[in-house]
Amino acid sequence: MKGNRPVALISGVGPGTGAAIARRFARGGCSVAMLARSSERLSTLEREIEHSRGYLCDVTDEAQLDATIERVRADLGAPKVLIHNAVGGAFGTFLEIEPEVLNQNFQVNTMALLHLARRLAPAMMEAGEGAIIVTGNTSALRGKAKFAGFAPTKAAQRILAEAIAREVGPQGVHVAYVVIDAVIDLEWTRAMTSKPAGDPFFIQPAAIAEEVWHVAHQERSAWSFTVEVRPYAEAW
Repeated sequence: MKGNRPVALISGVGPGTGAAIARRFARGGCSVAMLARSSERLSTLEREIEHSRGYLCDVTDEAQLDATIERVRADLGAPKVLIHNAVGGAFGTFLEIEPEVLNQNFQVNTMALLHLARRLAPAMMEAGEGAIIVTGNTSALRGKAKFAGFAPTKAAQRILAEAIAREVGPQGVHVAYVVIDAVIDLEWTRAMTSKPAGDPFFIQPAAIAEEVWHVAHQERSAWSFTVEVRPYAEAW
């Protein structure tokens, strides 16, 4: 499968945003390495998305991550684009959550970004080009009471991404943080909100993917770092 197509590595490929991003980058001419913890989901997406390959990987496990990245390099080539979409979340106030929940979410949201960037950015810097895109959300910008186990990890993730951006940007690697200020239109979010699919309350996974593609391919004289997306009906 290794060839002339640039390689995009996507962490946290689920049935919503991750899968949509994989479809967009494959359609745009990339070979796509999809990382997830569900082998069944990866097998389904591999059959559906041409030029994609699934890799079973827990991004909080450094040994697994190292082995997976080596397989991606052997199968497809060195990733030119990294999209960190894996997410750990929880609802609850600081009195309700178990401290370990915050730590586990920090490992997925923040530490995994660090591990991935440390392993993939050096080759991008050497090549003088590449992109690291992180999918975030409004919790990266504010701490609400019921998000005590989640918001601190997303805020740390955003700041880490900014620190990486300031380091690698002058060497030709574009780092951006996409703030998704909306509820994503998925089966479980529709059930939770009792709103129908396609309701303007939701943001569509394909629309998020389109913006991630755009940001990853911005012209060098006009790079963005913080990019916010929300439905037109969102009250903000």
